[in-house]
Amino acid sequence: MGREAAQRDRGDPLEEDAECARRKPSRARRRSPGGPVVTVLLVLSAVSLCGVALVRFAGLERGQISSALVAVLPYVTVGGGVLVLLALALRRWLTALVVSLVTAVLAVSLAPRVIADEPTEVRGRPLTVLSANVYFGQADAEQLVRLVRDNDVDVLSMPELDSGMVEKLREAGLFETLPYRVLAPEEDGDGSGIVARYPLRELSLASDSTMRQPSALVDLPGQRDVQYVAAHPVVPVGGDTTTRWKHEITSLPAPTTDRQRPVRILAGDFNATLDHTPLRKLLGRGYSDAAELTGRGLTPTWPELGRPWAPPVTLDHVLVSGDTAVREYRTFTVRGTDHRAVLARLTIPSRTDDPAGGGSHG
Repeated sequence: MGREAAQRDRGDPLEEDAECARRKPSRARRRSPGGPVVTVLLVLSAVSLCGVALVRFAGLERGQISSALVAVLPYVTVGGGVLVLLALALRRWLTALVVSLVTAVLAVSLAPRVIADEPTEVRGRPLTVLSANVYFGQADAEQLVRLVRDNDVDVLSMPELDSGMVEKLREAGLFETLPYRVLAPEEDGDGSGIVARYPLRELSLASDSTMRQPSALVDLPGQRDVQYVAAHPVVPVGGDTTTRWKHEITSLPAPTTDRQRPVRILAGDFNATLDHTPLRKLLGRGYSDAAELTGRGLTPTWPELGRPWAPPVTLDHVLVSGDTAVREYRTFTVRGTDHRAVLARLTIPSRTDDPAGGGSHG
C-alpha cells in the first residue's frame, strides 16, 4: 500500500509526458505558413512597391516603363494594401511593417484628390471650359457640339485636331455656338484648336512643343480677360521622348498672380497624371487642378475604347491660376475618342479696381 501511494504521489510518467507534449508548441505550429518560395515572392513584391514609390517621390521617370508605373500609382497603392494583408496572414511581420509604411505614404499623397476643398467666395465672372481630345479627328462631332450646347460651354479646346474634324464640326454647327476660333489642325494627331463664345486673339505661350499647343487671349466682358492654352505635350513613349515630355510640360507658362493681369488656364491632354514629376512641378508654380479641388482627382480620363491592357488613368486636366474658383468638374464620354472630355465651371476673379465684378460664386 505504501509503494502504490508513493507512485500515485509521484504521478504516472507517461501521463506527464503526454501533458508536456500538449503544452509544448509543435515545430510545425511555430513555423510560418508557406515556404521559401512564398517568402521570396513577398519580398520581391515589397521591393517592387518600394521601387515605384522611390521613382514617384524622387522624380526618377527616365523612360516609358518608369513613367507608366508612376501613372498607375493609385493601383499600386491598392496593391500595397493587399500585400500588407497577405504578409500578415503569412506572418511575415517585417515585410508587413515595411509595406504598411510605404503604402501609408502613398495613400496620404493620394488623399487630397478625393477630398474636396472648402468652396471659397470669389467675386467675378463665370466661365465654363471644356477640353475634348478628338482622337485624330475620329470623335463624334455632332455629340461634341451637343455637349457644348447642353453645358453652355464658353471655351473649348481640342487636342488631336485635323482638318477633317474642323469640317465635321462646321457641319455640326459648332461655329454658330462658339464663333471665335484659333485653330491649328495637323495630321497624325499633332494638331489642336481653341473655339470660344468670346473674341480670341492668338498668342504664342506654348509654341516650343512637338504637337501644336495653341494659346489665345479670351476677351471676356468686363475688365479681366483669360489667357488660355490648349495643352498637349508629347507622350513619353520611345526614343528620347521622356526628356522632351518633361521639357514641354515644365515649360508651359506659369500662372499669373497679379489681379491686374489676365488669368491663365491650361486645359487639355497632358499625357501625365498628378503623380508625374513635371506636372507636379508645374502645379508647384501656382496652378491648381480643377478635378483635385473638387475631390474628383482620381476620376480616369483615358482609355475609353476598350483597351484591357491599359488601366484607366487621369491624363486630361484643367489647371487654373491660384485665385480662380472652381465651382464644378465633370467628365463625359464622347463616341469615337479614347479620352473622356473634361469640363470645369470656373469663376474668373475680378480685378481689384473692378467694382462691378460679376457676382459672388463659391
